[in-house]
Amino acid sequence: MKNRIAIPIASLFAGFVLAACTAVTAQEDASTPADPTTEAVDVTDKFKPQPYVKIDHPEWADDAVIYQINTRQFTPEGTFRAAQDQLPRLKDLGVDILWLMPIHPIGEVNRKGTLGSPYSIKDYYGVNPEFGTKEDLKAFVEAAHAEGFHVILDWVANHSAWDNPLVEQHPDWYDRDWKGDYHPTPWTDWADIIDFDYSQPGLREYMTEVMVYWVRDIGVDGFRADVAGFVPLDFWETLRAELDEIKPVFMLAEWQQRDLHQNAFDATYGWGWKEAAQRIARGQSNAGDMTGFLSEQISTWPLDAYRMLYTENHDQNAWEGTTGELYGEAYRVFLKLSFVSEGIPLIHNGQEVGNQDALEFFEKDPIAWNGYDHPDGAFVKQLIAMRKANEALWNGAAGGRIVPVVTDAPSQIVSFSREKDGNHVVGLFNLSPEPARFTLKDGPVAGTFEDALTGEIQTLKLGDEIELAAWSSLVLTKNE
Repeated sequence: MKNRIAIPIASLFAGFVLAACTAVTAQEDASTPADPTTEAVDVTDKFKPQPYVKIDHPEWADDAVIYQINTRQFTPEGTFRAAQDQLPRLKDLGVDILWLMPIHPIGEVNRKGTLGSPYSIKDYYGVNPEFGTKEDLKAFVEAAHAEGFHVILDWVANHSAWDNPLVEQHPDWYDRDWKGDYHPTPWTDWADIIDFDYSQPGLREYMTEVMVYWVRDIGVDGFRADVAGFVPLDFWETLRAELDEIKPVFMLAEWQQRDLHQNAFDATYGWGWKEAAQRIARGQSNAGDMTGFLSEQISTWPLDAYRMLYTENHDQNAWEGTTGELYGEAYRVFLKLSFVSEGIPLIHNGQEVGNQDALEFFEKDPIAWNGYDHPDGAFVKQLIAMRKANEALWNGAAGGRIVPVVTDAPSQIVSFSREKDGNHVVGLFNLSPEPARFTLKDGPVAGTFEDALTGEIQTLKLGDEIELAAWSSLVLTKNE
């Protein structure tokens, strides 16, 4: 709708006088700037920029760090009750959102290994007896809430086990291959599952109702959606609206697509970040690879779209390699970068004790905690504390946008600044196996800063020459 500003009467009168005066030439009239107070001006919202992300992130996610729990391997017992005993330790570590891998009963038909994949769901309303009872899970959630955590469940919406009762009750809810048979997701080795057909309204209604149940009745605070991109986006958008009617929820998509953020998910996977990190660590590329990711991030992704950054998760640990195998001596610098870059960081269970075992996926294989005392635990705790103390490093629009800091060593150095409400962070990262000596050429770096981890004071200005050891970094902070 167009709103009109009324023209003052005095201006109208002046207009009549001017119209009668032939001394005013067309040249003079054209060169006279328009006075918005004396002309009708159309005011419209048509061209006003609109925020791309339409959902409201829960306030408790502003500075949150995610911690992934593989219940089967998290404790020797592999139960919710045993995991509940670990909550004080996790609180001391500083993590916030606890992501539980799938907690449902596992299918037996075409099962992989002895215990099966937790992503082969036999009953969406049930709890895997291997982990305990539904009451045990509810007690875990309540205890987690009492400690200040929020809990999200890993949700498998794309497919179910072959022996899920829905196969008999609603055969029309499943996709068929060219022969008319049920089938696993095409071009995968997921032989223990069969795909749903989301053109069926009944399936969509059922899946929404059961997810609402876990939020409303059990008290979970959201979901991590397995292969979220294999499920139609409009389903997720409808679901998010339903869940937000109950309480603020957090939704993480295992997918890398901007559209998911608009009306459905708070966070998606930053696969491009971890792939660049691993290429650099293996010597297949240099720091420019990570700069390329960051360039795309600040150019095409809204700041309020959380990208989950990680150096390890369950899939990577089981199928790709351990952090030692994938990153070697570069591991710690990339772990630190994941806490300073735009995005929401993830810690996979066991990282805090430097776990270097590839955990079995279909068998019982408990993490070797070795007394929970390891330098990596202290380092993770430091990184989390650093992040929470510096608002510029918070998630999405609660934090600050990356501003490039230009150096004369772009093949070695990734450098940037982030600012939010007077908090200023400068990150300088040597992503190379060689020492780096470089000059600060451009960017907002001038000032007196404090090293975020050591507390040492350092003054910077453009033209300064900085030295960093191989695979090392400097993160400096100040508050104004």
